[in-house]
Amino acid sequence: MTPEPTMQPKIQAAATPSDRSRFPEFYKLSVTDRVRVMRERGWLSEADYQALISGEHTLKLNNADKMIENVVGVMGLPVGLGLNFLINGRDYVIPLVVEEPSIVAALSSAAKVVRAAGGFTVESTESLLIGQIQVVDIPNVPKAQAAILQHKAELLNLANSLHPQMVARGGGARDVEIHVHPLPEGRGDMLVVHLLVDTCDAMGANLVNTMCEGTASLVESITGGKVFLRILSNLTDRALVRAKMVVPADKLAGKGFDGDQVRDGVILANDFASVDPYRAATHNKGVMNGIDAVALATGNDWRAIEAAAHAYAARSGRYTSLTRWYKGPNGELVGEIEVPMKVGTVGGPLQSNPTVALNHRLLGARSARELAEVMGAVGLAQNFSALRALVTEGIQQGHMTLHARSVALAAGATPDIFETVVERLIETGEIKIWKAQEIVVQVRKQSRRELDDVDPATMAPRAQGHGKIILLGEHAVVYGSHAIAAPVPLAIEASVQEPGSDGDTNPGVDLIIPRWGVESRLHKNPEHRDSFQRSLGIVFDKLGLTERSMRIEVFPNVPRGMGLGGSAAMAVAVIRALDQHFKLGLSDNEVNALAFECEKVAHGVPSGIDNTVATFGELLLYRREMDGEPAMMRTLTLDKPIPMVIGISGKESLTAKTVGGVRSAWRKNPELYETIFKQIDQLTLQGVEAVQNYQLERLGDLMNVCHGLLNALRVSSWEIEEMVQLCREHGALGAKLTGGGGGGSIIALAPEHPERIVAALREAGYQAMEVSIG
Repeated sequence: MTPEPTMQPKIQAAATPSDRSRFPEFYKLSVTDRVRVMRERGWLSEADYQALISGEHTLKLNNADKMIENVVGVMGLPVGLGLNFLINGRDYVIPLVVEEPSIVAALSSAAKVVRAAGGFTVESTESLLIGQIQVVDIPNVPKAQAAILQHKAELLNLANSLHPQMVARGGGARDVEIHVHPLPEGRGDMLVVHLLVDTCDAMGANLVNTMCEGTASLVESITGGKVFLRILSNLTDRALVRAKMVVPADKLAGKGFDGDQVRDGVILANDFASVDPYRAATHNKGVMNGIDAVALATGNDWRAIEAAAHAYAARSGRYTSLTRWYKGPNGELVGEIEVPMKVGTVGGPLQSNPTVALNHRLLGARSARELAEVMGAVGLAQNFSALRALVTEGIQQGHMTLHARSVALAAGATPDIFETVVERLIETGEIKIWKAQEIVVQVRKQSRRELDDVDPATMAPRAQGHGKIILLGEHAVVYGSHAIAAPVPLAIEASVQEPGSDGDTNPGVDLIIPRWGVESRLHKNPEHRDSFQRSLGIVFDKLGLTERSMRIEVFPNVPRGMGLGGSAAMAVAVIRALDQHFKLGLSDNEVNALAFECEKVAHGVPSGIDNTVATFGELLLYRREMDGEPAMMRTLTLDKPIPMVIGISGKESLTAKTVGGVRSAWRKNPELYETIFKQIDQLTLQGVEAVQNYQLERLGDLMNVCHGLLNALRVSSWEIEEMVQLCREHGALGAKLTGGGGGGSIIALAPEHPERIVAALREAGYQAMEVSIG
């Protein structure tokens, strides 16, 4: 009999948890913003950050052609991040490669619950891989068994001589075991020699196969039999991981269920899987949803891991659950998993696929054994999340939003209507492809104003705030210079609804932005408001509406943080919606003044140009209030529209950050920066004449020079520079950043073939659209 493997706990982190893996509302950010936040929190190096932003981390076709045979292409899968994980006292952000909706969100949610209760504890055995040498036609099986054991040292020495470098790293063949199995139809017995090999941080399949091949002749001479198969086993039960979580019952309450009900439901669901193989197959599939996603992300053989897990679940002769859930001595929910987990952190996939190498650096596992322990915790977390969903809201409800997005994509919803289709699909409750296709047709007809059966009277009236671009003058306008700004055909809309006649038992102001996943109740106490609430909260405070009950729904068509005046447009839309609903009689100037107060909270020291354009919706020459002089606003009239292209980088433009950076530099060297501001002001005033006289070549030159000055202020970025260059190469008379910079958007003057510029930007991975100014 083989002794039970000894479990050893992973080395504990020296420091207490730092919440480094906690990212509240991470899912609400754009992909670019998520990557930026990961860089700022120290999870990504600058090189990995740039690789993710640019897409250079993906597997290239020429490299793929060297990995397998008959290559014709490369298939991509999403890489998501499992957040909130605290394992053996250490924070982890876990890369997950998976196409199934809800797995990443479910894992992060489960890890958050477990984290609050102290996190996961994991231990593991020494990680050994088994090589099998099958011996048949043995004259005397008992004698052969004894001979193998007598020559064990000789076998191990021969095996290790085949891989001296592995031995030098502390690994190599460790032990020999013997198993005897009867052959069918009374044809005698076969003898199977197990070679137990420590492969260190490598997966080790090829290494073990080589050892089995190399020792086969010696096994034949020792046993007098004939060696047939010599190959590794994927049942890696000498590399076991055991993970455990303990959650107090009161931390499980939710969805109308108290904690005891959820705990007992999880235990009962697991009891079902422990006795019924049909349920156990689905139960364990859920466990592997998490484990396989980590295996794919880290370049490990998920097929081998799956095979080991399912074989281990059937080791008693009956297939059963990989996990165990029970009630602890103080009423807490206790979950445990024991699963074989032989993985590697070095080897071929890390060299051939740059995404795999990046994922390893992000995860930060210091050994293959540590990676295996992380994967065990992930499997337990995924099982907990699935069981909790089953016994509370149900799996289908938990999948609804993400499933709706997948269905909308399958139904052919293009990016310009995608979010609208998802919103309407969820409202119907029928998350079906046929329904999504029906909605796609309706939305496209509506966008062409061909939907005759829509009654505007049935829709809540929507107020509007305009998005904007700045043609010339950004940043300098903060210091009293002029700027030219124009509204764009992108707006944010808002509507207000009050509770019905039956009243509201829990009065308050609810702000809903379905497209951004925002659902927030305004805190009445300003001190308790987050930055988002502080900005709009000023409006309710000043209008005396904080105590009223209402639901404000916002429909954004201006992308967030892209330098197109989104925050000001939202403030204006909400103010106008309140004004219309409550019949406040606000003038345009009063709306503008209120929106400016919101902008101060959002951006620190705004110029006031965004809220002014958002309010009045006109092409303006603007100069802010300065040194006691009132703000100047002059409408510019054009004989015909100016054709432009807007390019959107996808990288958030943090206006407060870029404005603050310029201010800091100005304070250190005021003379230099005042000179730049004056040059931008002169360009802007020349631009007024060029705009009104339709001198497009001159306007383009002014835009190019202005961009150079803005670059000198260090408010550009490599994305902005790439877009500007692409526009100029494809026919733009002028191109420059617009707005705060540091990311965000650019504008290009495109009187001829704007579609070529749009196509070039989209080909490079950016968003782009044609607009007309004036």
